Amino acid sequence: MATRKRTPEKQPIPLAAPKDSLDRELIALLQANARESVANLGRKLGVARTTVLARLARLEATSVIVGYTVRLGSEAAEQGVQAYVGISINPKMQRDVIRRLTRLPELRQLASVSGEFDYMALLRAPTTMRLDALLDEIGEMEGVLRTTTSVVLALRVDRNA
Repeated sequence: MATRKRTPEKQPIPLAAPKDSLDRELIALLQANARESVANLGRKLGVARTTVLARLARLEATSVIVGYTVRLGSEAAEQGVQAYVGISINPKMQRDVIRRLTRLPELRQLASVSGEFDYMALLRAPTTMRLDALLDEIGEMEGVLRTTTSVVLALRVDRNA
């Protein structure tokens, strides 16, 4: 008599959380190489290509995966200047300011924070002149009340690589 593998009852998928180990493995593979083909992902995971496509569609639809990006090699990433920018924003203009900030290719991170500022941005520019122009551009955005910038002199620990 053949035994059937009992499948767990379907649970609602929580937003921003992978459903199971296959999702987590798929995400890890994409984090290592977001350009990996669906066929290669399927081979590495031991599942059909259509399974990978379905998982990707679900992960994107539930906002677990919200985009794909390029990571620069250490040599390219170390070039230029990096700065943390504290930004205070008029609450009524928050969405517009965030939309404009996200269009800046030099923006690496944007976090809402507690304390003196509303947001903390991490910028990377190829030169100090470009950083200066970016800071002027951010400071002149309608809805930005004030900014304070700290330029990174040396990165002591980086666990995001």
